[in-house]
Amino acid sequence: MLVRKKINNILGTAVGLAAVSAIIVAIVVHQVFALAIPLALIVTAISTPTDATAFDSVIEGRTIQSGIRKSLKLESLFNDATGIILLQAAFLWLQTGQVAFGKNVLLFLFSAGGGIILGGILSLIVMAFRQFLVRSSVNVISSQTLIYLLTPFCIYFIAEEVGVSGIIAVVTAGSIHNSETTRSRFSSPRQMHLGLQLVNFSNSVLNSFVFVVLGLSLERIIFEQRRSIGISLRWLAIGVLVYVLLLIVRFIYGRFFISDRTNRSALLFALGGVHGTVTLAMTFSVLSNGVSRSLFNEIVLIETVVIILSMLIPTIVFKVILPLDADTLNKTTQLKILRNEMVIVGVQHVETMTLSNKVREIVIYDLRDQVQKNTLKAFFNQWRSVTTDKSTLTSIQSVEQRRALMQAFDEERNFLYDLAKNHMVNSEYIYDLFSEILLSESLVLDPQNQVI
Repeated sequence: MLVRKKINNILGTAVGLAAVSAIIVAIVVHQVFALAIPLALIVTAISTPTDATAFDSVIEGRTIQSGIRKSLKLESLFNDATGIILLQAAFLWLQTGQVAFGKNVLLFLFSAGGGIILGGILSLIVMAFRQFLVRSSVNVISSQTLIYLLTPFCIYFIAEEVGVSGIIAVVTAGSIHNSETTRSRFSSPRQMHLGLQLVNFSNSVLNSFVFVVLGLSLERIIFEQRRSIGISLRWLAIGVLVYVLLLIVRFIYGRFFISDRTNRSALLFALGGVHGTVTLAMTFSVLSNGVSRSLFNEIVLIETVVIILSMLIPTIVFKVILPLDADTLNKTTQLKILRNEMVIVGVQHVETMTLSNKVREIVIYDLRDQVQKNTLKAFFNQWRSVTTDKSTLTSIQSVEQRRALMQAFDEERNFLYDLAKNHMVNSEYIYDLFSEILLSESLVLDPQNQVI
């Protein structure tokens, strides 16, 4: 829905701004450093895509206008395809010596439009198949999860094999999947929860992995070319110039088209164009397109400068010109206080219950673990009793323990509900703690994940 409403904004930033800025910067770099235009375009095309995850890291702890944030998020979703098409055009130009402008425009339209169409068709087919399985007697969570994880890879490779943009196809499929999720999340809750956790985990690992590869590559490049790198700093100058020019072009665009069109909004939009994972991935793809090792090494160094500047400068400037996000800064402290009060309520209720001493001790230990109040000594005492005496609790005591925990969790939820009902605490904090209680409760009740 948001993509459809903001289509003009997306086309302006992800296509128009990306293409114009790459061409302008390539021409200037060519003039200043006498770098062949195809090579200059390769460098600037790689620097075109922005990264939403990297932007979130530099903006952490600060507030920014929602309009600017949405523009930056949508831009980062779709400008990858523009950068890739420009990179392909630059390689074609480098290999043939011809610009082929008309051909490249048609190639872009075919690649982007084909990616949208193919991604939509394939995702609808997969969605229909998944929904059929969910509603059938043969649904298996492990199989569904495997399909869920492999879908974006399959769509990407099919799209690339057909000759359209795999990234655009996957983004389109992701948009369709998001709308599917909102209407089928309760049909198989275990499957949905597992899928969300796997996606979050994969995003974190893959984003970090690319930077690990960059670090290893930089170590190799610096070791192999330590003399020439110190003598010639052209790579550093090109990287600085590329970033500054991109910043200027983004500022001009923001001054005329973004939010309230003020200098402040334009500056925020310009600085918000942070580069990260996609830029690195495109950098490492250069070597597979016939570029020499020495030129590849120089491109890696240039793009590293661009990435570092795009993260470092906004981090510093945002801390100066943007107000603190009080809710985010206070969230950890507030959650800690609320969680502690919540657990006290639960423990107090358990102490009023008629329980055997052994069960009461174990239940209170479990509740105190919600706030990490148990000492290491207490943990080892509990661990030793469970390890050395398998029959610590009788079957009746196990039921007693489970019921005691359930009642304690009920008391904790009631405590949070009263706070929310009286508007005494930010609702977001209540939802966070409520979720923790429900997850803890699932470990007690869920027969497939029970650890009691």
